[in-house]
Amino acid sequence: MAGKLAVIGAGLMGAGIAQVSAQAGWDVVLRDVTDEALKRGTDGIKASYDKFVAKGKLEAHDADAALARITATTDLDAVADADVVVEAVFEKLEIKHEIFRTLDKLVKDEAILASNTSAIPITKIAAATERPERVVGAHFFSPVPMMQLCELVRGYKTSDETLAKAREFAESVGKTCIVVNRDVAGFVTTRLICALVVEAAKLQESGVATAEDIDLACKLGFGHAMGPLATADLTGVDILLHATNNIYTESQDEKFAAPELMRRMVDAGDIGRKSGQGFYKH
Repeated sequence: MAGKLAVIGAGLMGAGIAQVSAQAGWDVVLRDVTDEALKRGTDGIKASYDKFVAKGKLEAHDADAALARITATTDLDAVADADVVVEAVFEKLEIKHEIFRTLDKLVKDEAILASNTSAIPITKIAAATERPERVVGAHFFSPVPMMQLCELVRGYKTSDETLAKAREFAESVGKTCIVVNRDVAGFVTTRLICALVVEAAKLQESGVATAEDIDLACKLGFGHAMGPLATADLTGVDILLHATNNIYTESQDEKFAAPELMRRMVDAGDIGRKSGQGFYKH
């Protein structure tokens, strides 16, 4: 399967989705609101392709061909003939609603509208459209070129056909899918990591164990590639706090009530690798 894909948002996730899709033969329109954002996204894609070429995992001519299949634009109208649209913008429902309302008027009737959200219920996003049965969650993982998983989420009105087409798309770009059949906030993966990070942060906050020992326990005891607090630093403590707050607001489940430590870290700007300090110094 290959066709025309539109990706809304040229940040780390959007650029990554565009990269793997173009490499798999899709013609990709990558849309963002500024030329600067688009340049950062396309520069990142080229740099990633160059790394794969240097490691012998991708032929130079294939990288050039993939790059040529990506068109960067600030014009949202360019999505009009896309077969699949993937939204990958900031995790705020109001922003997603605005985008999906506009997409609903622009794209062809048979197009699939997917959101890369990691925590917002798909049903809430789909409610902004006149075609909720064509809206689905397609939650990719970062870094997209390296991570094999795609979490497909069925909204309350998502049709079987839409879910099947979303799976076909994700598998065509090299991903393995799991299906979330009930549209709960945080789906499967975000709920699991948030619960683990919240409990790990509480253990550190209360002096039960150091961050290093908590992470070591998960790596050696459970076979995790990376401990929860190191994962929080990599993802961004602010991003995980935002996701946890979303899940708690929806579920009122106390295990998603983030500890004060996480809130104070975000207040202070200690949000992980991108700031140089999180649960660890970087």
